[in-house]
Amino acid sequence: MANLKLNDIAPDFCLKNQDEEEVCLKDFRGKNVVLYFYPKDNTPGCSLEAMTFTRYKDDFENNNTTIIGISKDSCESHRKFIKNKNLNITLISDTDKKIQENYGVWRLKKFMGKEFMGTVRSTFLIDSEGIIRKIWDKVKVKGHVEEVLEEVKNIK
Repeated sequence: MANLKLNDIAPDFCLKNQDEEEVCLKDFRGKNVVLYFYPKDNTPGCSLEAMTFTRYKDDFENNNTTIIGISKDSCESHRKFIKNKNLNITLISDTDKKIQENYGVWRLKKFMGKEFMGTVRSTFLIDSEGIIRKIWDKVKVKGHVEEVLEEVKNIK
């Protein structure tokens, strides 16, 4: 498991988005990136988070920031999620979980007395130079996107 901390250089990646186009973190140099990891497309918490990021997308863009969501779901699953929830953000497919491992969000979880490996809902704010400026771990969805937006406004 990665042990990323503030002021680390964000691990680079190149993965396919919902349209099966390659997206690389390094291509966003000069912009801030909100990189958020979520467990599963079309589930209640993940839907609320994605819809809230969509609602605030213009505010993030007005602050030189791109939103990228990552889960282990396939590109096809992302396309359906985007269509079902009317999303307008980029979703990236990390089916082999390598990026989640690099960011330390693929971890042991507990639910109803059972332990299993899964994605811990987490968000990384990466500045225009590729430096991690803020990390939210074990995110609670309600109010999270608004908190991230406030942080973005502080790193102009």
